[in-house]
Amino acid sequence: MPEPKTIVLAAGGTGGHLFPAEALALELVNRGHKVVILTDKRGVAFKSLGTTVEIHTVKAATLKPGIVAKAMAVADMGIGILQAFQLLKKYKPAIVVGFGGYPSFPGVFAAQMLKVPTILHEQNAVLGKANVWLADKAVQIATSLPGTQGIKPANQNKVAVTGNPVRASIIAVRENPYEAPSGELRLFITGGSQAAKVFAEVIPDAVQKLPHELQKRLFVVHQVREDSMAETERKYRMAGIRSEIKSFFGDMPERLKSCHLFIGRAGASTVAEIATVGRPAIFVPYPGHADMQQKYNAEVIAGRGGAWVMLQDNFTAESLAVRLQEFMNNPQTLEIAAAAAKSCGQPEAARNLADLVENKINS
Repeated sequence: MPEPKTIVLAAGGTGGHLFPAEALALELVNRGHKVVILTDKRGVAFKSLGTTVEIHTVKAATLKPGIVAKAMAVADMGIGILQAFQLLKKYKPAIVVGFGGYPSFPGVFAAQMLKVPTILHEQNAVLGKANVWLADKAVQIATSLPGTQGIKPANQNKVAVTGNPVRASIIAVRENPYEAPSGELRLFITGGSQAAKVFAEVIPDAVQKLPHELQKRLFVVHQVREDSMAETERKYRMAGIRSEIKSFFGDMPERLKSCHLFIGRAGASTVAEIATVGRPAIFVPYPGHADMQQKYNAEVIAGRGGAWVMLQDNFTAESLAVRLQEFMNNPQTLEIAAAAAKSCGQPEAARNLADLVENKINS
């Protein structure tokens, strides 16, 4: 067994960056290493790790349009780099692993200034901006998927496909086989942010268009923004559809285990979790990314027959109603898709990434 080392993980922002870092942290701790996490103010998710790791918050910011906003972001990033520099000098890590996104930049950049080896992990099918800027000086680029776009030819020799680590509680659901709906069809819809408001607008209208006998067979679990909850609930009630509406579901593993069909965005962690548990999905990629990273994420599973991709322009009540009616009349379609999705799962991803970290430390 390798000698225990101090390893720093740099991750913050959304769950798409936080969850893979959390999974790697647990794997490394279980191997006897000391793990220190550098995160931003949104890194509260790491509290689930308890006292097994040390967590430090450093300044970070997203580059937004406008000269003043950009100047403020650069200033915050500069402060974050200085904070990370001091923490790295204190802990003297053997290696730093960055998980992309602007919150990871201060920690990884400071490490590269100090000549500490760095590994980048990319969750999406397209290399993110922060990782693009840091890739040249990284010793390894771990990707979730083969053929990740945006990596320079000169850096291709650094690429290792590890998969996208998911939480242990999600991996446990993989042991529960998918059962095609024989009567009731359980939908699980996530997306409570402004960017996902389209689900609250389209899905209730879509199920209202179904024949009455199919409406009676539906049970909908729907995450919506608080300001949309009352209207969404009213629409389901008018259609006589049983539903559970919340602004947040803290029991994601249980919800995935019981659902027959998932509908949501195609962020990297969402796609990885759906594949790991083996559930069919309708992915509606967020259209606001210039590189269409969510579309590419979703197409990996859709290309194997495990999901359907509906671009937002085509995600209408009419088109969704047609698709739901097809599934309810031919439930074996969902069963086949579930098996295909599961074949794309990467339950070993955290172990693969931890192996890569240890190999780099010892090389």
